[in-house]
Amino acid sequence: MFGAADIRAVATARALAVDAVEAAGSGHPGTALALAPVAHLLFQRHVRHDPADPAWEGRDRFVLSCGHASILQYTQLYLTGYGLELDDLRRFRRLGSLTPGHPEYRHTAGVETTTGPLGQGVATAVGMAMALKRDESRLAGADTSPDGPAGRTVWVLCSDGDLQEGISYEAGALAGRHRLDNLVVVWDDNDIQIEGSTGLTTHEDTAARFRAQGWFVQTVGLGADGDVDTDALDLALGAARAETGRPSFIALKSQIAFPAPNAVNTPASHGAPLGTAETAAVKELLGVEGEFTVPADVLEHTRGALERGAELHAVWDRELARWTAEHPEAARARAHAVRPLDPAAAAAVLPHFEPGTSVAPRDASGKVIQALAEALPRLWGGSADLGDSNRTTITSGGSFLPADDSDGQGPLGRNVHWGVREHAMAAALNGIALVGYDTPFAGTFLVFSDYQRPSLRLAALMKLPVVHVWSHDSVALGADGPTHQPVEHLAALRAMPGLAVVRPADANETAAAWLSALNSPGPVGLALARQGLPVLPTPSEAVREGVARGAYAVTDPQEDLDVVLLASGSEVTLAMAARDLLAEREITARVVSVPCLDWFTRQDADYRNSVLPPSVRARVVVEAGTAFGWHGLLGEHGRAVTVDDFGTSAPAEDAMTAVGLTEDAVVEAALASLAATRG
Repeated sequence: MFGAADIRAVATARALAVDAVEAAGSGHPGTALALAPVAHLLFQRHVRHDPADPAWEGRDRFVLSCGHASILQYTQLYLTGYGLELDDLRRFRRLGSLTPGHPEYRHTAGVETTTGPLGQGVATAVGMAMALKRDESRLAGADTSPDGPAGRTVWVLCSDGDLQEGISYEAGALAGRHRLDNLVVVWDDNDIQIEGSTGLTTHEDTAARFRAQGWFVQTVGLGADGDVDTDALDLALGAARAETGRPSFIALKSQIAFPAPNAVNTPASHGAPLGTAETAAVKELLGVEGEFTVPADVLEHTRGALERGAELHAVWDRELARWTAEHPEAARARAHAVRPLDPAAAAAVLPHFEPGTSVAPRDASGKVIQALAEALPRLWGGSADLGDSNRTTITSGGSFLPADDSDGQGPLGRNVHWGVREHAMAAALNGIALVGYDTPFAGTFLVFSDYQRPSLRLAALMKLPVVHVWSHDSVALGADGPTHQPVEHLAALRAMPGLAVVRPADANETAAAWLSALNSPGPVGLALARQGLPVLPTPSEAVREGVARGAYAVTDPQEDLDVVLLASGSEVTLAMAARDLLAEREITARVVSVPCLDWFTRQDADYRNSVLPPSVRARVVVEAGTAFGWHGLLGEHGRAVTVDDFGTSAPAEDAMTAVGLTEDAVVEAALASLAATRG
């Protein structure tokens, strides 16, 4: 039950939220007003956290999936002692402030993930819960209670919009299948969204949906005064934390903008300041005077979280030390499993593929995954029901499934069966990476990366070390036709800042691409050909260096060059064949493999010029995708042999010919470029 100090603290939090939105001139006050009692209850009584050490290993995770209500979280971070000051709240949504319009990971202490795109927080939290459940299994025999080292919970606040996004359906099904009992989602069921009543958009029984997906579902109604029923919610949160075998979902009734007398239950209160008059009215009801007012006794009460956090931290550390002493072998195994990646160790186990042999890059990737999995226990992943096609299955890894499921090896299984859920898979990958124990990867066809883009974008924003394996990378996948043949995807993905798209030319480039991906500070997507490609004769060290730098010459570096042929992936082989035809015409061509445009553009000018001499203005790019994005390297006289329309349904060789990816086309383009340079 809330005491007088809690009631005053909630009133203060509500007033701070209103003041911050008014000062900013924009924001989302309605949810912050309504859910202030919920956030207070979580941060003061349920979430295990230490404000003095936001990165504490033993902490729970709190995810504000409805990230537009960021001021709700910022007020709690200030009140509980995470380092925010009143001035930070005054500078809400201002340039360079620690309180941006949506929560940003790595920017504000206490923010566990970037949120705002609705549904992403819910799905990312599923990945967090998976990673923590995996570590719980490593901590075999440890106490799983709230004070124990294994008992960490992921708490989520979400909105109607979160649950209307399709990703929430995917994520809910995953959490239910994996019985993630360390996940608690609280749904703000307020019946209002921007365009009006939620009845305009749905008649769904949301609680029944989650119950059908295998969740423990509770419903909390409004209190007698029209506010959130904190007593009932307190009990429900406790019951959710105690539940075993199922994730928990709490449908919480609230009134948006409560207790604002005129704004309550209005769509306008969702995303606009209340205005001077309504702000004054609500603060009068709250008994708060002035702007950004925080009574000393309120701050003393809420900052009690610091002392409680220190105590929880000490207990956790003590319990972990005791477990380590009692289970030395398990402790050593855990330390080995979560140790940081060693680039040298990864390089040492990479397979080498003999020049002249024919290997499909997707097959090479599969062999690399097997080798890396043996040396790097923290590597695990899966695919969107395409393990055989993507070659992503770790053959000795077993399936990631609940501990008592006879079909798997429990949460320590290394193959996740995501089902056809590309979007939630990508978001959960982000959550796994955010927990920090593991290096996750996931696979699908390149064309279906479209389903992943919002999650990929957040991975790039947060600079998360995740690896996406995208096989079937071009029209050369053949008779499945244009629905499955990616054309615009490479260009679209390359346009995303912070996402490195790597399209290797052969098996050894594929191995080098994996090594660079594991060393990358952000997300990497590997676009892999389905068909067999000849392994090029370039020495392994040159390949690794060339791939890491994004582009390199795969033919001898002649001095008297006439033309440069730039290509990626399977088209490097095509460029090599065209080079030989040009040589018959006494035209000297250099073939440059460009596995990663992003990495190449980051190199210094000397290196870029050594690969693409400025004096050689005749250039041709060859790629089974659109020409978009290549023109900066082609220059004024360059030509492109690319695919600027959708593919066709035909066997691979016929499809490539039909779209103009032939040796003769490359030769003609080279001649045209040469002619253009000569006027």
